[in-house]
Amino acid sequence: MSLRSLIARLPYPSSAAQQAIGIAAVVTQAGIGVTGSVVRVTGSGLGCNTWPKCIGSSLVPVHHPGIDTINQWIEFSNRMLTGVVIVVAALAVLAAWRIQIDHPHRRRLVKLAWLMPGGVVLQAVLGGITVLAKLEWWTVALHFLASTPLVWLAVLLLKAFREGDEPARPLVPALGRRTLVVLIVLMWAVLIAGTTVTGAGPHGGDLNTHRLAVPVDRLAQVHSGLLIAYLVVLAVFGLTLLRGRAPKSVWQRYAWVWAVALAQGVLGTVQYALGVPEAMVSFHVLGSALVIIVTATLWTGTRDRGPVLSKLPAAPEERELTPAS
Repeated sequence: MSLRSLIARLPYPSSAAQQAIGIAAVVTQAGIGVTGSVVRVTGSGLGCNTWPKCIGSSLVPVHHPGIDTINQWIEFSNRMLTGVVIVVAALAVLAAWRIQIDHPHRRRLVKLAWLMPGGVVLQAVLGGITVLAKLEWWTVALHFLASTPLVWLAVLLLKAFREGDEPARPLVPALGRRTLVVLIVLMWAVLIAGTTVTGAGPHGGDLNTHRLAVPVDRLAQVHSGLLIAYLVVLAVFGLTLLRGRAPKSVWQRYAWVWAVALAQGVLGTVQYALGVPEAMVSFHVLGSALVIIVTATLWTGTRDRGPVLSKLPAAPEERELTPAS
């Protein structure tokens, strides 16, 4: 029996199940970055000092001189959360594949779903490199940055469950689409600059890890300057929406981007003024994930791919005529 035949025996995912899987993908991809920041600010980055095992030859935390038990369990718990991300990614693939069996035109949905487990594997490898490199700041930065496109793709996957597969029809003028591309580039520039601030800051995940030898003040200025540029371009995008008479749904997404981006900017300013307290670092990482989510939601909301035509399974006679894919 082929794998396709086995997938075809699974229950057809309902609209509610599809939405739940899509939301779970967004939450887990964003959440693993937040829990990673908890590992970093608690100095637990080398709580498990080997990879893929934890301590020496043990897969789980064991007594080890010089490493506190609590730090071991914080790092080990973060690793175990990767299992939850893998389960959700696998469910996304199974659901998308099951839908495509009855509706072969849903290839885009399947491709997006497969990017989830692929991204998890990449993240696991980068996590191992980070531990083996003793938390060098640039490996930590890469480990975090690798998660950001996965959050973006998870939003696209959620949207794909809810929309059709027609060629994308723009809902904003051409100038607005180009401005939105600039906005997205600036968003990732802000994220990259943020990792350099972290690399030079006080929370490296371990007391002995090397830090980026650049003044934090200077890096923070670059980071905040890019955020201001992001907000300026966001304002320009709003003007293009006014000229193009964008639908209400686009305006709603646009308002959410403003709310989250401004809140993130205020949080970052307060965090810096207070000397970067540990708890606020994790909230700032959560804010970064939310900025990605609302920006991706705005991106998907500026185009229309038609209604979903695969909410229900195909009739048995139609499925028999469906070619294997």
